Amino acid sequence: MGSVGSGRGACPTGRWWYPVSPVVMVECPWRVYGSCEEDLMELSLATRTVGEFAVVVVGGEVDVYTAPQLREGLLELIDAGVEHVVVDLGGVDFLDSTGLGVLVGALKRLRTVGGSFALVCDREPLLKIFRITALDQVFPLYPTVDAATGV
Repeated sequence: MGSVGSGRGACPTGRWWYPVSPVVMVECPWRVYGSCEEDLMELSLATRTVGEFAVVVVGGEVDVYTAPQLREGLLELIDAGVEHVVVDLGGVDFLDSTGLGVLVGALKRLRTVGGSFALVCDREPLLKIFRITALDQVFPLYPTVDAATGV
């Protein structure tokens, strides 16, 4: 392998391996495809209002690299006084323990101010993660935004 700055084949972020699941690691694609994994792993966030709820639509991968972006987006809403948040995970392809931690943190923070936090998820691979971790007993899970917001 090499080290950062060792020339051709060195990942500019210094990460030679990154997780693709909780137990599988793959070599940084920068070495194979010519661009670093930071360019390949993207997270999209969009916020809209439905009644009294802020709906955060998340797309892409929520992992150790992108979870801070989700955390920042959720904390901005909560710090701005939003008390009812729905996170739509319909566009999420991958969710790791870091992402789960961000969601738990937002739930706890909203509970301290008497707010509510719900998740929209109808994708079986993600629902399985919530069942395995017993977080399906912690988070209100809904199949649609309409169901989550009562619209």
